[in-house]
Amino acid sequence: MSRYILLLSATLLALFSLAPGQKTTTTTTSALDSAYTIPPDADVGQPIIPNVVDPEAINPQSVCPGYRAFNVKSTSNGFTADLTLAGDACNVYGNDIESLSLIVEYQAVDRLHVEILPRYIGSENYTWFILPEELIPKPHVEGDSDSYASSSDLNFTWSNEPTFSFKITRKSTGDILFNTEGSELVYEDQFIEFGSSLPENYNLYGLGEVIHGFRLGNNLTRTFFAADVGDIIDANIYGNHPIYLDTRYFEVDKNTGAMKYAPDATDKSAQYKSYTHGVFQRNAHIQEVLLSESNITWRALGGTIDLYFYEGPTQDNVTKSYQKSAIGLPAMQQYWTFGYHQCRWGYNNWTDLQNVIDNFAKFEIPLETIWSDIDYMKAYRDFENDPDRYSYDEGAEFLSRLHANNQHYVPIIDSAIYAPDPTNASDAYPPFNRGLEQDAFLLNPNGSIYIGAVWPGYTVFPDWIGSLLNGTGANQWWASEIAEYYSKIKLDGIWIDMSEVSSFCVGSCGSNELSYNPAHPPFQLPGQPGNEVLNYPEGFNLTNATEAASASAALSSMAAAATDATPATSYLRSTPTPGVRNVNWPPYAVNNFHGDLAVHAISPNATHHGGILEYDVHNLYGHQILNATYHALLNILPTKRPFIIGRSQFAGSSKWAGHWGGDNYSKWAFMYFSIPQALSFSLFGFPMFGVDTCGFSDNADMELCSRWMQLSAFFPFYRNHNVQGATSQEPYVWEAVADASKVAMKIRYALLPYLYTTFYLSHSTGSTTMRALAWEFPDEPWLANADRQFLLGDSIMVTPCLVQGASTVDGVFPGVGSGTLWYDWYNQTAVTGVTAGQNVTIDAPLGHIPVYVRGGKVIPLQEPGLTTAAVRASPWSLLAALDKDGSASGGLYIDDGESLVLNATTWIDFTVDHSSLKATPRGNFVDTNVLANVTIMGVQGPISEVTLNGKAVPNGIWSSQDSDTVLRITGLNYLTTGGAWKNEWTLSWSS
Repeated sequence: MSRYILLLSATLLALFSLAPGQKTTTTTTSALDSAYTIPPDADVGQPIIPNVVDPEAINPQSVCPGYRAFNVKSTSNGFTADLTLAGDACNVYGNDIESLSLIVEYQAVDRLHVEILPRYIGSENYTWFILPEELIPKPHVEGDSDSYASSSDLNFTWSNEPTFSFKITRKSTGDILFNTEGSELVYEDQFIEFGSSLPENYNLYGLGEVIHGFRLGNNLTRTFFAADVGDIIDANIYGNHPIYLDTRYFEVDKNTGAMKYAPDATDKSAQYKSYTHGVFQRNAHIQEVLLSESNITWRALGGTIDLYFYEGPTQDNVTKSYQKSAIGLPAMQQYWTFGYHQCRWGYNNWTDLQNVIDNFAKFEIPLETIWSDIDYMKAYRDFENDPDRYSYDEGAEFLSRLHANNQHYVPIIDSAIYAPDPTNASDAYPPFNRGLEQDAFLLNPNGSIYIGAVWPGYTVFPDWIGSLLNGTGANQWWASEIAEYYSKIKLDGIWIDMSEVSSFCVGSCGSNELSYNPAHPPFQLPGQPGNEVLNYPEGFNLTNATEAASASAALSSMAAAATDATPATSYLRSTPTPGVRNVNWPPYAVNNFHGDLAVHAISPNATHHGGILEYDVHNLYGHQILNATYHALLNILPTKRPFIIGRSQFAGSSKWAGHWGGDNYSKWAFMYFSIPQALSFSLFGFPMFGVDTCGFSDNADMELCSRWMQLSAFFPFYRNHNVQGATSQEPYVWEAVADASKVAMKIRYALLPYLYTTFYLSHSTGSTTMRALAWEFPDEPWLANADRQFLLGDSIMVTPCLVQGASTVDGVFPGVGSGTLWYDWYNQTAVTGVTAGQNVTIDAPLGHIPVYVRGGKVIPLQEPGLTTAAVRASPWSLLAALDKDGSASGGLYIDDGESLVLNATTWIDFTVDHSSLKATPRGNFVDTNVLANVTIMGVQGPISEVTLNGKAVPNGIWSSQDSDTVLRITGLNYLTTGGAWKNEWTLSWSS
């Protein structure tokens, strides 16, 4: 979608409530009372037209000569070669690099590395091309094996006819996975292009972060440039993950076993086999990927071609290998972080927070963590509370009560630091002064401090890159400031925002303007007169006609008063200059939502200590602030796992933090988009993911919030958050939402042991927590586009209603064609009469979310409670769902729920076979909670006897009716008084 269509969509969504990239508040602070407002045109850049829609754009493939390979030399796990231009330089979007080096190496049996980089790199141009391993680790050859090439299922071949190209083939099937034949390699100092053909109707996933369906389709431009943008469909937003997975389905001849690629696999009676491979481009520069009907084209404005091919052949294989080799495994989270979190922009003081907490208790709705948006700050300054509304003394009392009730507190910390007025002693801001003393802030090219603008007015920006590569003080300063703040406010985690990094003006606009601080942002804040929040969900007019009509009239009045921006009639197009890079306006213009790269961001020529330009590392700002924050929290609490939720991220940020989906909208469409967004982040190695439940921008209504509160109950990170000036949307605001929330939360909190175990496996092995149906059932091609249902772990399937006004939902039951059983969570009976790929209409009245248990699984449970601490202290239960052969298995991981380095853990294996359920514990963590209940679904009755370790269980504590397929055993407490997992045990039943 072009930027202009995106801009129209954004305007329609946000003109009267929340402009793209803006976050607003009606809270009265000294910042809002300031006399000076930063001019709106301060955030207006040059008129830029993206190359992909520019009718004057030159197609590099039509003018560039490509390269030829020579001087090929074998290595122990591959080969190297030199590449040189095959003709006259084209210099189309930069200066051509005449001489390149090619490295091909089999790094592991399942991983092939292909790298192309300039042959001559010196200190003067190192970061133009090379991504330092201190910033993003680089996968290397594993061990000293020289047999990877022969053992791998990947085969690399190359040709010089007519120019250099390469091809990667899967040996076992002969399928060509990546093929640059028919296109020229273009390699310039500010532009790289390469591409591959793709098969008909291909299935690609990943290439985030983007608001889009899970399957990417064949008509999409993905721009990799971190931007402070609301959740605009198809736009470049907060994070960058340059990896994709490619799944291909083959029809299998049932007689011969021969396979044929199936681009349109709709025959449900046929037999299929899928193969998935992954491709990771380790490049943090600005990039763009174009997906067309039969090709993928990759463009970069710097860096190298640094490709890693993962053979799979399953999603699980690819995702695990990618994390273990390239980006690291995700951080383990504390147990309490899986409880429910409540936030909004607009909680004005500690009393507001306490009232929210009290209301959750009054309505008996679980609440684990209360959050603060920027309302708590003194004039929007990090590390300082408003002395009147959020005083430290009152805060200490508040947090003491909160923690005594086993609840938690997380405040926001923004990425920009207030720069005080040097002429006004009363405007002193010690964190700024301490940062100056430690060379902690980003610079201008002339060595002066770069001063942009964010919430508090004119601001500076910590220089994480300079700290890591040149030893300046940003990371140490950040840790000290967080420690100092913690001495006053005993926070339990940190929420990092605005970290793309965002600035509300172009360039160092505050360099000569600090005397105007504190300054008002250059836009109106939502909730203020003339900018009321008046948008509602789709269909609101059908259920709230009077209110909808009033809002519509107000919107029309505001629209009439609005001043439309004049469309550009001419554009800035730059051309290459020999020996010089134009970093502010590169010759190739990517499809950046904000246009000019300096709009709503720090400028590309901003300079890090040591001379590295922001242009070369922009996409890593959010990544490295998470790194700094993780270690800052360890500095405070060295034995506890840090809890951080961040906005901007890059490949590998998950080893420090989780991510929330950003500034979404209270729209049914965005509730749907939360599922493909979550599944994509599973591929990116981010299991700790959730969205702003009920929507951040606009007003939610009862129906949308009922559905969304239930859906998000099955996401690992579960938080409700909305914008200042909008309708309150805490679940207790509407009786129906409260009831719906309690239904879903009861399931979630009962499932916490299962969720924690599943997440532990993500942390320790790289498996996914939220899963697409196609991953667990890879040979069912009709699931390739399924993103309205999902699995939590391998055992729980969720089929939410995502349509306004609906009371049913269509869903599939994967695997039924090959014998998989599914059980209804609520009535514990098996789903019957369903065929492979059949779309089944399922009852889903408001307040009910369909949930199913997969046959063959054993799920550990505990009693639901109002806090996770209450759950952890409650008796255990097991829910076993037998498969068609009467078998099942599962596992349970337990530890203390918080320690970074664990002294004791326990793993329990559960197996069901031949009418016996066996629990086998291994480990040294002592858990004294008893086993209370066991439920076996799918038993063949009638049952005449139940035994535990060979001793009869009294008839009074188990039941199974003759016509029932469920065996329910309750009251096992007294038989397991030493703890459910103290010893191995076997529970058996017989007819």
